[in-house]
Amino acid sequence: MHLTRKAVAFPILLTNDDGIHSPGLQDLASALNSKGHPLVILAPLTEQSAVGMKLTLRDDMKFQEHPEIADRIIKEPSTPMRVFSLDGSPCDCVIVAIDGGLKSRAPEIEPWLCISGINRGPNLSVDVLHSGTVSAAREAALYGLPSISVSLATYAHQDYSQSVEATIAMVDRLSGVLSGIPSNILRPEGSRKRPIAGTEPESLRSWFTQGNIFLNLNIPESWGGRYQTAPLGARWYYNATDTMDRGEVGVAFEVGAAKIVDEDIPNTDCNAVNSGQVSITPLASWPSNHPLGVPDEVLNAATVEGEGGFPSWI
Repeated sequence: MHLTRKAVAFPILLTNDDGIHSPGLQDLASALNSKGHPLVILAPLTEQSAVGMKLTLRDDMKFQEHPEIADRIIKEPSTPMRVFSLDGSPCDCVIVAIDGGLKSRAPEIEPWLCISGINRGPNLSVDVLHSGTVSAAREAALYGLPSISVSLATYAHQDYSQSVEATIAMVDRLSGVLSGIPSNILRPEGSRKRPIAGTEPESLRSWFTQGNIFLNLNIPESWGGRYQTAPLGARWYYNATDTMDRGEVGVAFEVGAAKIVDEDIPNTDCNAVNSGQVSITPLASWPSNHPLGVPDEVLNAATVEGEGGFPSWI
C-alpha cells in the first residue's frame, strides 16, 4: 500500500461498547501501542451493545483505572498507555473522556483521534442507528474529535487479527490527515466554525478533522486484504420478536431476529463485506437539517473511492 508520506504515531482515545474486558479492544490497544501510539482507553465497565446514544443522567458512574490490564496488554513500555473504565454507556465514556475526565486523570495524553471498537458483530446499514460502537464514534465527532468506528462483521469467530491489521492500516492512512490536537475540540466556536467550502480533498478532510463526518469500518469474516469505500446498504431484520408465556408472571417479549437479509445492492457496505472486503463508510455526525449537516454533494464526494479502496480524500 502506497502512502503519501511515512505514517507517524499520534495519541488516540480508544473506547467501545463491548466493555473494558473485550478482546477486540485489548488486541487493538496492544497493536496501537506497539506502533508507538500514546493511548488512553476509557470503555464501559460492562457490555453495552445496541444502546445507541444512551446517556446516563442523574446517576453517579464509577470511574476506575485498570493498571493490571495495561500491564498485561502493553507491548512498548516507553509509549504511554492508560486504561480506565466507566460504569456507563459508550457515549458516557466519550463525554467524560473529552469533557475533562481524562485531562484530570491522564493529562499526558491528548488524543488526536477516537477509535471505537473493535466491536464483535456487524454494524452495517441500519445497524449504525442502534450501535453503541458507532454511537461512541459519533459522540466523539460531535465534540470535535475526529473518529472512526470498527467492527468485525461476524459472530463466527473472535479472531481479531485481520480486524486489527485493517484498522492499523486505516490509522496509518489517517496520519497524513491529522496534524495535531484537534482545533475544534469541544467546539469553542459552535456552528460558526465551518469546513472549507467545496468538495475538493482539502474540504472533505476539513469535514472529518472538525468532526462533522466520521468513518465506519466493517471487517469481513475472512479478509483478503482489499478495502471498499461505500455508502450504507439495505439490511432487513425479520421475525424480530419472540413471545414467551411465563404463566402467572405474564407474557414476555425478546427482541432479536430469526432472519437477517442484506439486499443485493452493488457498491454498498453490505455487499462489500459479503464479498470479503473491508467496507469504509463516511457518515454524517449531525442530522441533515442541523446547521452543520453535511450537504449531499459533500457526503457523496466523501464516499468516492480512491487508491487502495480508501476514500479518495485520505
